[in-house]
Amino acid sequence: MAPTNVTHHFSARAGCTCPLEAELRAVLQQRIMVLDGGMGTMIQQHRLEEEDFRGTEFKEHHLPLKGNNDILSITQPDVIYTIHKDYLLAGADIIETNTFSSTSVAQADYGLQRLAYRLNRASAELARRAADDVAKQTGVKRYVAGAVGPTNKTLSVSPSVERPDLRNITFDELVEAYSEQVQGLLDGGADILLVETIFDTANAKAAIFAIDLLFEKSYERRPVFISGTIVDRSGRTLSGQTGEAFVVSLSHAKPLCFGLNCALGATEMRPFIEAIGKSTTAFVICYPNAGLPNAFGGYDETPEVTASNLKEFAVDGLVNVVGGCCGTTPAHIRAISEAVKCCKPRLPAAHIYQDYLLLSGLEPFRIGPYTNFVNIGERCNVAGSRKFAKLIMAGNYEEALSIAKAQVEMGAQVLDINMDEGMLEGPAAMTRFCNLIASEPDIARVPLCIDSSNFAVIEAGLKCCQGKCIVNSISLKEGEEDFLLRAATVKHYGAAVVVMAFDEEGQATDSDRKVDICTRAYKLLVSKVGFDPNDIIFDPNILTIGTGMDEHNDYAVHFIRATKLIKETLPGARVSGGLSNLSFSFRGMEAIREAMHGAFLYHAIKDGMDMGIVNAGNLPVYDDIDKKLLMLCENLIWNKDADATEKLLIYAQNNVKGGKKVIQTDEWREGSVEERLEYALLKGIEKYVVGDVEECRTRVDLYPRPLSIIEGPLMNGMKVVGDLFGAGKMFLPQVIKSARVMKKAVSYLIPFMEKEREEMMALSGATEEVDPYQGTILLATVKGDVHDIGKNIVGVVLGCNNFRVIDLGVMVPCDQILRESIKHKADIIGLSGLITPSLDEMIHVAKEMERLGMTTPLLIGGATTSKVHTAVKIAPRYSCPVVHVLDASRSVVVCSQLLDEAGREEYFEDLKEDYEEIRQEHYDSLKERRFLSLSQAREKALHLDWLSVPTPVRPQFLGTRVFECYDLNSLLDFIDWKPFFDVWQLRGKYPNRGFPKIFKDKAVGAEAQRVFDDAQRLLNRMIDSGGLKGRGLVGFWRAQSDGDDINIYEDDVMPHRDVKPIAVFHGLRQQVEKEGSGTEPYLCVSDFVAPLDSGVADYVGLFAVGVFGAEELSQQFQEQGDDYSSIMVKALADRLAEAFAEELHTRVRKDLWGYSANEALQASDLHRVRYQGIRPAAGYPSQPDHTEKTTMWRLAAVLEKSGIGLTESLAMTPAAAVSGLYFSNPQASYFAVGKITKEQVEDYARRKDMSVEEVERWLAPILGYDADA
Repeated sequence: MAPTNVTHHFSARAGCTCPLEAELRAVLQQRIMVLDGGMGTMIQQHRLEEEDFRGTEFKEHHLPLKGNNDILSITQPDVIYTIHKDYLLAGADIIETNTFSSTSVAQADYGLQRLAYRLNRASAELARRAADDVAKQTGVKRYVAGAVGPTNKTLSVSPSVERPDLRNITFDELVEAYSEQVQGLLDGGADILLVETIFDTANAKAAIFAIDLLFEKSYERRPVFISGTIVDRSGRTLSGQTGEAFVVSLSHAKPLCFGLNCALGATEMRPFIEAIGKSTTAFVICYPNAGLPNAFGGYDETPEVTASNLKEFAVDGLVNVVGGCCGTTPAHIRAISEAVKCCKPRLPAAHIYQDYLLLSGLEPFRIGPYTNFVNIGERCNVAGSRKFAKLIMAGNYEEALSIAKAQVEMGAQVLDINMDEGMLEGPAAMTRFCNLIASEPDIARVPLCIDSSNFAVIEAGLKCCQGKCIVNSISLKEGEEDFLLRAATVKHYGAAVVVMAFDEEGQATDSDRKVDICTRAYKLLVSKVGFDPNDIIFDPNILTIGTGMDEHNDYAVHFIRATKLIKETLPGARVSGGLSNLSFSFRGMEAIREAMHGAFLYHAIKDGMDMGIVNAGNLPVYDDIDKKLLMLCENLIWNKDADATEKLLIYAQNNVKGGKKVIQTDEWREGSVEERLEYALLKGIEKYVVGDVEECRTRVDLYPRPLSIIEGPLMNGMKVVGDLFGAGKMFLPQVIKSARVMKKAVSYLIPFMEKEREEMMALSGATEEVDPYQGTILLATVKGDVHDIGKNIVGVVLGCNNFRVIDLGVMVPCDQILRESIKHKADIIGLSGLITPSLDEMIHVAKEMERLGMTTPLLIGGATTSKVHTAVKIAPRYSCPVVHVLDASRSVVVCSQLLDEAGREEYFEDLKEDYEEIRQEHYDSLKERRFLSLSQAREKALHLDWLSVPTPVRPQFLGTRVFECYDLNSLLDFIDWKPFFDVWQLRGKYPNRGFPKIFKDKAVGAEAQRVFDDAQRLLNRMIDSGGLKGRGLVGFWRAQSDGDDINIYEDDVMPHRDVKPIAVFHGLRQQVEKEGSGTEPYLCVSDFVAPLDSGVADYVGLFAVGVFGAEELSQQFQEQGDDYSSIMVKALADRLAEAFAEELHTRVRKDLWGYSANEALQASDLHRVRYQGIRPAAGYPSQPDHTEKTTMWRLAAVLEKSGIGLTESLAMTPAAAVSGLYFSNPQASYFAVGKITKEQVEDYARRKDMSVEEVERWLAPILGYDADA
């Protein structure tokens, strides 16, 4: 039987309803259901012997049967029935059949493969009888879940170390075995099919494939549950997938429940169950082991402990079905049932990643509205790479694998595999290579694109892949029937699909036919096959240009035009293409081909091309292409020059490269070596430090060990640095230079220390070294946030004060923070964040630390944090110290106090009293604060007489204008230097507070001047070398206000209420009662735009600007041990981004919009906002909601056009980026919305079509009430 190759088995139905699923869904929405516990655990308690397993029927069987628990359904049915009944009476709503190993594959070990169907039917009938008997006895309906185990073989892992491509079973064999098992379960009366203990997702895909076939052919559809197994704390299955990738790979099955079981206890399973829940709209099932096994393989966790752990899951809204796996008994299930019976079930999200194409290898890959262009690596193609073809044809698959690895290392996010060669056995070659990829985690982590014109080869590839692949491709070339059958087959495998712009008449070459074919295919896929539009990728055919044939000259233009139309008219669909076809006429001229590809992609991406099959790593940056070559390529692409091909052929220029050398000199060298080291540390001079340290190392009488040098002169010098910094006599930039010297010295000593340690360990009685540090501090910028300048500075300062600092970087999830803190035995954890969503993540971390019973003190820092928020929102979630740290200078004092054994209890008590007072004051202020109702606030809005004020000026253009490589030198005069000095904690005293007055300050002036001079040198160097690049865009649209909203329109016509806006910006209105006569308006940004019914045409603008390259430069300095320059790069990039926004706003006012054409202001006037109009940013006081950025990004295609992205918490990437809206009205002013009432939150949630809870989460800092009350 080879069911997967018989395409007529497939129907094009989009799906069908299941009454039993509707019934279970209703129950799961009402309460948490309970699954039974371990079958094997209970069978062991019966102490059955070989003769018991054999029974009468198998008395003479030729192989031992003891341990084959499934056979007991035939030989000892009363034992199995009793176990089922015990679990049901203990409170189980669902019992599993005794069929974990009842496939012919698993039963072959006992020589009983012929009994597979009978075993499953008999087991299902036993469970059915027990469930029905207890239902009659108790009056409560019970359900039977047919257990479909993983078998004892795997599709993703080789049984031979020497042969990584070898497999001991095929996909088809597994489908056949699972089909037989499921038929027996359904015929025996199973209500549910539970595909469980999945250690290899490919095996589970075979089970799902078999189940789908049976439902389509002959069986009424039943609910499907899917449960994977995370094997350890790495968060991966045995075959290497993460939990999130596992969900993506199997979501095409549309299971009623997704979850985890086995391998781990509840405590260890929790972060992975949370991850599953955040990745699926299905209900969540969780049935862990009774803890981890003991030394003898048994389980010691008591029913009370297991129940308590699962109750926490339930209380925290993580689960819908709970039960037990290995080591659990009816006593465990009884305790679990009691523990969760009053808990509300998890409420699954209606949509997750709604507008995303979800793919997976070992890890998930999500392609969403803000994902950059996706590189599909092209070199694993026998038709496209001579090297790859030569290796494959020679049978050298292992070396060919290195090409795949290189593609991934060079940036391929998806890997295209093509084996279409006449002399190759395509299916066998595809199978072997995909199996080899599965053995290489560095390659297998990315999704595969299975590429062939032979559908049998495509199926061969799909049968080897546990992740969610892309199929490349199908088309209408052979007609609708063939197209629908192949599409349905792809859907059964759970893959996304590329559809070529071919039909019965042939390949589409002009844009109209491309779009017509793609539209027809889209409608067939969505309406007849039931394809998710997000899983559809169109390839409108990139055809060769520059051939010398006139009819080919517009091929590139047609592709780009078709792409734009497809993205506009076919919602959810993506566009891809094979890039190498474009330049096929120029084979052998790689420089020209790469330039053509770079230029073509630049324009195609702007019009909506999402991905392409490219040579990852060989794509030039558009701005880096030689200007003459770029002009020639663009003339060819856009068909602007009839001689473009000839001109390209004679183009032959070499690129000239140059560089600059930096010379450093020093003139001090006197005194003892100790004095020299102290001086070097104080002055940040690193030139001679290695020589000085080596001199110390040779003086064995004074420094017998390398550690003695660190603890002696180096630490003495750093202690002086720390004391001077603490006393305000040394400044942050100097401290960071000192740290650079210290790092260099320690790095030199480390090899000697390692050698010494090895020698000591070799001696008997050697002891571990005493830790020379004051303590270990773990720092992290929380999940969703990319800003880390402040955190980096804190790390350097703490390091200079003899703390070991573990910096986890940016966007660090909670479970990683806590796991690493335990691994490194951190004494203190420090969390950092800049944007308001980070505050919620900090609260989550504190709650998790409390839940896990941790006692590590928690530091809170970052621009968006405050002492009040820490006291009110974070500290109450954690019973151990939570301290808000204002800046780096305070971090040393706080850490020292927290780690001072003698005084820390007193410090903590004082802290609790202080924070309790702050909380009380906060809640008292909420009671005292008076609010207007929303209707009253709207009545007191800023009401303008729009017919008497000057008519709003029309911008010079509508739509967007992109700035690809902005002249950064033009921004220098617009830099506001005050925040720069704030970063370095250099603050002058009145009258020398501002820039440039700070240079006159007696205390900090000299150091401020030195830092400023360093900044100028580095800034000029980065700009001249092209290390930093400015990119951004500006856009203008017709706009009218509608209450507190601003409607955006596509055309420059006077809209009316029947005209649908293309976007809506939502505003928030001031509500806190104002003092005085009551004439002051209660503002909302919509007040500054003419109302829809006013008859006055108005406009709004939008901008997003970013400075790229800072992260890479900063990392280079970091790797060189140069913290000072590393931080300086980021501080300067931030200043340039703000200057970019300021300079662009000036151009907008004077030219691009032109409403203030005669403006003549100095930079200082700009910084004091002495101009007409405003540019408020989402997430800031005038509009505190960060989610408004998503509307901005969609409207202006910000990511696609500028490369500026958004994290899941809506922080901008790169970190040095600024965005906002433009308002031109003379009355427009910056204001703070301030606190708002629940009435406005509910109104805002309705207008934005969001839940109140989600709005409260985003607007937490401005809520005028306690959302948790």
